[in-house]
Amino acid sequence: MAYFPGPRRLAGYMDPIMTQQQVAKFHYWHGELRSSFIFLRERDACWEYCDKLDGNKVRCRFCHKVLNGGISRLKFHLSQIPSKGVNPCTKVKEDVIDKVKAIISAKEEYKEFQLLKRQRVAEMSVAPKRAPEAPSLSTSPGRVSSPAVTLAAEQSRLLAPEVSAPAPKLSGAANKSRAAASELDAERCIAEFFFENKLDYSIADSVSYQQMLEALGGPGCRGPPADVLRDKWLQRLKSEIMQKTKEIEKDWVTTGCTILADSWTDNKLKALINFSVASPMGTFFLKTVDASSHFKTHRGLYDLFDEVIQEVGPENVVQIIADRNINYGSIDKLIMQNYNTIFWSPCASFCINSMLDDFSKIDWVNQCICQAQTITRFIYNNKWVLDFMRKYLAGQELVCSGITKSVSDFLTLKSLLKHRSKLKQMFHSTEYSSSSYASRSIPCVEILNDDELWRAVEEIVAVSEPLLRVMRDVSGGKPAIGYIYESMTKVTDSIRTYYIMDEGKCKSFLDIVEQKWQTELHSPLHSAAAFLSPSIQYNPEIKFFSTIKEEFYLVLDKVLTTPDLRHDITAQLHAFRKAQGMFGSNIAKEARNNTSPGMWWEQYGDSAPSLQRAAVRITSQVCSTLTFQRDWGLILQNHYEKRNKLDKEALADQAYVHYNLTLHSEPKTKKKLDADPIALDTIDMTSAWVEDSDGPILTQWLDRFPSALDGGDLNTRQFGGSIFGTNDNLFGL
Repeated sequence: MAYFPGPRRLAGYMDPIMTQQQVAKFHYWHGELRSSFIFLRERDACWEYCDKLDGNKVRCRFCHKVLNGGISRLKFHLSQIPSKGVNPCTKVKEDVIDKVKAIISAKEEYKEFQLLKRQRVAEMSVAPKRAPEAPSLSTSPGRVSSPAVTLAAEQSRLLAPEVSAPAPKLSGAANKSRAAASELDAERCIAEFFFENKLDYSIADSVSYQQMLEALGGPGCRGPPADVLRDKWLQRLKSEIMQKTKEIEKDWVTTGCTILADSWTDNKLKALINFSVASPMGTFFLKTVDASSHFKTHRGLYDLFDEVIQEVGPENVVQIIADRNINYGSIDKLIMQNYNTIFWSPCASFCINSMLDDFSKIDWVNQCICQAQTITRFIYNNKWVLDFMRKYLAGQELVCSGITKSVSDFLTLKSLLKHRSKLKQMFHSTEYSSSSYASRSIPCVEILNDDELWRAVEEIVAVSEPLLRVMRDVSGGKPAIGYIYESMTKVTDSIRTYYIMDEGKCKSFLDIVEQKWQTELHSPLHSAAAFLSPSIQYNPEIKFFSTIKEEFYLVLDKVLTTPDLRHDITAQLHAFRKAQGMFGSNIAKEARNNTSPGMWWEQYGDSAPSLQRAAVRITSQVCSTLTFQRDWGLILQNHYEKRNKLDKEALADQAYVHYNLTLHSEPKTKKKLDADPIALDTIDMTSAWVEDSDGPILTQWLDRFPSALDGGDLNTRQFGGSIFGTNDNLFGL
């Protein structure tokens, strides 16, 4: 990856072969950053895409939406990068999206570079002086280095090890202590690598593995053997994770937490439940329970959940979210009856995915998907064609594998629509036309030339994108409960707007969304969170219906359990709704749309202490079990293979360490700003988009949304139980 220069002397040089993203970074570092902050704002390249209004408001020139927060929020609006309280622009052009993403990326890289530079300068201020640097042999007199080379040299200078005068010799004991600490750190890194990636212990004793370590660390370099990983590091990492979770638990007193129940079943005799606990401080894996002997009776399942509630602490639990792989029957009502302050909520990701699945079953939508798969199957089953396609798309993939089958379908349709013109050019190019594949790709060419088909694909992409956006918002353990109500309203509004002249199609899609929202997804807790969300409560365009208020008071009555907590609650509600006291401060107003509701209440809700306590607990919760990728194979190996008792305990510890290392290491991994949280990094080569068989295949969806062993996707699950009236409106927009 090329690096780009910071604010250093470059004689105005700009490499003529720079890409658009590189040019954006060049201008960012050499133009805006030389000015003061105020001057930077006026010179920002994104000002050409908006109109500046009074105060800190701007109006997007593409969709004409007015945004609070100035140019920074406009960038996230135009780039469509997920950000709290910022709705992506639906009318912005692709080239503008790429340009704005490049600007944001350049800013992040510059910040990181400056941080490293400050750290290095601080080290140099106390370290011995560097030895004189040898002159560069690669730079001839009078030649100006390119920006990439200049920054690389600067970073090498700042980050390279110091060349200093010989240090005084340490004692033998000190040397041994330092060597032991270094060896321990190396062992830890290797152990975490093994457990995070579910590697077999026997690898540590393999000859090729030891050869790899020696190639990296020199002759004699050894890693921990299998027995050390199994006996020492497994227990050490487990105890460290448990200690870390105890620190997280301290925060539950204020924010509360959500118990997540992910289930797997073969729809016959076997059933497993993964229990995790989510809060604003993070999600951690608790344990896996074999529910095979329990799910046949409601009492047995209740006892399982009751045990987990007691382990977490009933006073800490705000809600339980469970998928529908197992028929829980009336367990939800029994738990809410016995624990008055705990709610049972549906999984938002599960229900939204079910909506997308029903979208794909509409006849004309399914036909579009099947025809589009003809193109991808041909390309991905012929290596020369695949390599040629990647060359034409500048290394990009055509197929996008998502966290579920339906997500993959709609993401890939969008990708095909985006690259259609490039694919047509590829198939009509001289090099391709003269290849042996030209005659075999005639059906693909005919599909690409079918304008009517691609108008239909454009419709599908437009209608499915709002639901995919909701899926992104609720996934990954984010406290999105305060936004789900508004997000689903925007989905229905976007469908009505798109099909304003086609009542038939509008009804077919709206019926799916509203039916599943009313009967499967909606929860009174969603209404309460929406009512308490400052970005919704203070939005003059939103009017709450009486049903939302009724459910808010129902939830408030359950959360405020004692007369002392309910004392003066009416006056506190009035202060909140009228933005009195701290609610009306300028800082609180500015934070309404760019701060999570839970944090907003914690910071600015002191004028209403009882309401603040309830609001923080309600709005700090997640609304989806989809927090990380599960490996049900690892768990099935433990629960359904005949094993020694000690071996079973060791496998359970491995699963505990693996899941929690995965969860806790994600923040350390710097992903791209534009990474899609519902898309996988690699293509699922068993999916219908690339497989080379018309017959049924084993899919990898088991590890995303657990499904039955018969290959059924979670979207085919049956749901039941109506919580919300069919005639109730969603929102007053």
